Amino acid sequence: MRGRRLERLEGALGHVFQRRDLLQQAVTHRSYGTPHNERIEFLGDSVLNCVIAARLFELFPALREGELSRLRANLVRQETLFVLAQQLKLGDYLRLGEGELKSGGFRRPSILADALEALFGAIFLEAGFETVRSVILALYASQFSAIDPRQAGKDPKTALQELLQGQGLALPEYALLETRGEAHAQEFEVECRVAALAICVRGTGSSRRSAEQEAAQQVCRLLEDPSRASASPRPLRRKKS
Repeated sequence: MRGRRLERLEGALGHVFQRRDLLQQAVTHRSYGTPHNERIEFLGDSVLNCVIAARLFELFPALREGELSRLRANLVRQETLFVLAQQLKLGDYLRLGEGELKSGGFRRPSILADALEALFGAIFLEAGFETVRSVILALYASQFSAIDPRQAGKDPKTALQELLQGQGLALPEYALLETRGEAHAQEFEVECRVAALAICVRGTGSSRRSAEQEAAQQVCRLLEDPSRASASPRPLRRKKS
């Protein structure tokens, strides 16, 4: 049964493991036992950084080293890996100890991000750099397509602030709406409001900062939408509590 479940993960990744032991190790948290995924997560982290750096270098020849570094940092940070891991439903395949299972470890951003890097490391060990490069670039395709080189790796809050200042508008206001979950696996919900444009959106994240960044990113997308430029500002519907 577990083998068939892992086949679904392989399908989502686009790689079928010949060495099943490596796949099992990659999805094994240290709370479950040994061998666990910490060593190959270390390797996968390095491989990921190399692949992302090389791809950014190819895509954006006009960007300076500091700008490329900021873009890379945004792409390899825990929040981005967590989003990608959720897309793969990686939490469904993790092997966790009883305590981690009870506390919701399969939803914890740090555990999911580390497991995804461990999968990259396992693919590298089994099939080499070109294979893991193809897997990473396919998984990151939507992330790369969303990059605006004009922002040069600025975080969404900074980008939003500059967009509003460029239009002579006041800075956005952020408010923490709710904190959910236990202390070690919390989810934060934040509101970002731009009163002058009647925009109010919500973002969630594993920290208050990441929730604010997610909300700011949504506002940036609204402001850059050509269809909105010709429309009269109107309040967005807020979710009911």
